[in-house]
Amino acid sequence: MMMAKRYRREPMPEILRHVLEYSFVIIGSFFVALAFNVFLLPNNIASGGVAGISTITKGVFGWEPGLVQGLLNVPLFITGVIILGKNFGIKSFIGTLILPLFVYMTSGLSPATPNPLLGAIFGGMGVGLGLGIVFRGRASTGGIDLAAQILHKYTHLPLGVSVALLDGMIVITSAIVFSLEAGLYALIGLFATSRTIDFVQVGLNTSKNVMIISDQVEEICQAILNEIDRGVTVLDGSGGYTEQSRKVVMCVVQQNEFIKLTQTVKMIDSEAFVVAMNATEVLGKGFKTS
Repeated sequence: MMMAKRYRREPMPEILRHVLEYSFVIIGSFFVALAFNVFLLPNNIASGGVAGISTITKGVFGWEPGLVQGLLNVPLFITGVIILGKNFGIKSFIGTLILPLFVYMTSGLSPATPNPLLGAIFGGMGVGLGLGIVFRGRASTGGIDLAAQILHKYTHLPLGVSVALLDGMIVITSAIVFSLEAGLYALIGLFATSRTIDFVQVGLNTSKNVMIISDQVEEICQAILNEIDRGVTVLDGSGGYTEQSRKVVMCVVQQNEFIKLTQTVKMIDSEAFVVAMNATEVLGKGFKTS
């Protein structure tokens, strides 16, 4: 039997990959600075991070946000390298330097809206878009993330808790300095940022990773292969109570195929146990290839 010849996509040349990643860092930093100056800062929305601190110092002392961010980001980066002993890379250092520069360069732009709710939503989305692009370039813009890692090292708090704690302190300070309403808008901005970062990282193509436990594994596998045209993997398992060996069918399908899959399984075995989980980054034949 002749085997179909499989072609592998050639890897991107190293130089081109580096150019693309540096471009992501620069473009992403610009979007962060733009969203900060036209949406967040004019509405006194300090939605976490060094940018949030610079918003507060601007409101209290009138200090230039770009200068404040530079004075905080660079020492944080250096401290992170010394204490954490990690090579954060030249791209992250460029992001640490260029973001405050872009904030300063775009500081003269007119506010996009005087409505704080719109400012929080679109400002958070703009910052999330920019940070997502920077992360695509395998870099960061330093700031609170580094401070959180240092806090995590010395307190042993989970990293996510450390980030939330520092951002929460900034939001609470914002509520004290400006108003409770401003603090609530800052929370909206934080949420919009996190969701937009997720969107930039994984896109809209959410798939389902389905696990099927049944006594009719062969029939279910054939039905999935022939009727849904998706591959399957059969795993070995055992019952936690009965200790009996069981076969588990694993299959990844698109969202619009999920209902057809469950209906197909139930037609074969109405007693089948089906568990579905979101799979947001699926690489391979029939899905993303890179």
